[in-house]
Amino acid sequence: MDSSNFATCTLKRLIRLAPNSVEKFRTKVRGTTWRRTLFRAASAASFVLLAACNAGGGGHAAKVTAEPNSGLSPTAGLGKKIFSDETLSASGRQSCATCHSPDHAHAQPNNLAVQPGGTNLDRPGFRAVPSLRYLDLNPAFSFSDEGTPTGGFNRDGRAQTLAAQAQRPFLAQHEMANANKEEVIKRLRRASYFEEFRNVFGSHILEHPDEAFDRLTFALQQFQVEAPEFHPFNSRYDQFLAGKATLNDAEQRGLAIFNDPEKGNCFACHPSAKGADGTPPLFTDFTFDNLGVPRNSAIAANRDSTYFDLGLCGPDRIDLAAQAELCGAFKVPTLRNVATRKVFFHNGAFTSQRDAVSFYARRDTHPGEWYPAGPGGAPQKFNDLPQQYRDNVNTDEVPYDRLPGMMPALSAADIDDLVRFLETLTDLSTSAQ
Repeated sequence: MDSSNFATCTLKRLIRLAPNSVEKFRTKVRGTTWRRTLFRAASAASFVLLAACNAGGGGHAAKVTAEPNSGLSPTAGLGKKIFSDETLSASGRQSCATCHSPDHAHAQPNNLAVQPGGTNLDRPGFRAVPSLRYLDLNPAFSFSDEGTPTGGFNRDGRAQTLAAQAQRPFLAQHEMANANKEEVIKRLRRASYFEEFRNVFGSHILEHPDEAFDRLTFALQQFQVEAPEFHPFNSRYDQFLAGKATLNDAEQRGLAIFNDPEKGNCFACHPSAKGADGTPPLFTDFTFDNLGVPRNSAIAANRDSTYFDLGLCGPDRIDLAAQAELCGAFKVPTLRNVATRKVFFHNGAFTSQRDAVSFYARRDTHPGEWYPAGPGGAPQKFNDLPQQYRDNVNTDEVPYDRLPGMMPALSAADIDDLVRFLETLTDLSTSAQ
């Protein structure tokens, strides 16, 4: 069965399972709990459907048990091994964990704007590496009733699931650099967990590379869904919300600034309060914003003055290329573990959290601090966007609603306090369990 037939089979079976039950279930479960429960239930159902849709590519899946002492299902246990397997790359030296280090909140471990990859690890990437933490609670991409783009995976939202997000790194020539899916599966055949993969997904699964590749990325998805290290909700701020910890004076002031619509206004895109059902905040509303971040000369692609990364409308995402009003918008990330980040924004333009916060506050009042001077000496604001898209930049909301010469929304002391608060969002342990 090829991938298209597999997808059709899966969809038909999902429709037949319970056509009226999802909405009834949704009325009982709201907010983060709804997203988490539905995502995990759908993932579990998908595993059953993999078997029902000829998961073994003609063979039979052996009865398997969960990973001993790990709390992970057999599929997620496989995903854990795949996540750290460098032999699945053309270089033999790069795995998912290379760029999404468990010891750095599943984000990059260095301060490079973009990470190198390729067969010799000498091909630079195009975007800064996002953290994988809490992505299991991310919704698929859609437009709201008001026309607001929301959700999706990757910085441009083009992947609809964690499994889909996991596909590109294996094949991208500036990442793991496999020529095609068949090459990935050839490498998988040499893996130490080769027989385990066959036991879970069927004795003949590797004879069908497209299907096997789908199962491989599905296993990675399940690892991220099931492993507590990807969503521990154990930061000091979580403990504060639960009444088990306190914030010091600077952190309390920072929280107030974060939630003040006339100061930081951060909560507008990064909600900080518990949900109506008591679930902890994710510090993202899953929408997209255009911040006019300065062009980063450290990215090799930017040496070409005609190259621009336009987020929602290209160059990687092509289905929205005609919607000019979306050009330059990137996904609003969670701020959980932001203090552990080595670089900030989609292009890694900043290497200091304080500088990143200062940019928000002083971008419009002091543009010369962030942008190079043009021929006439004036700062070239929003210089990482073509001229025709610069009006897309968010200049309406606080703290961007300022002009040169006006007072910034935040003072230097406010910025310091806000940084102190953001540090409370770090998971207590950023290492894999």
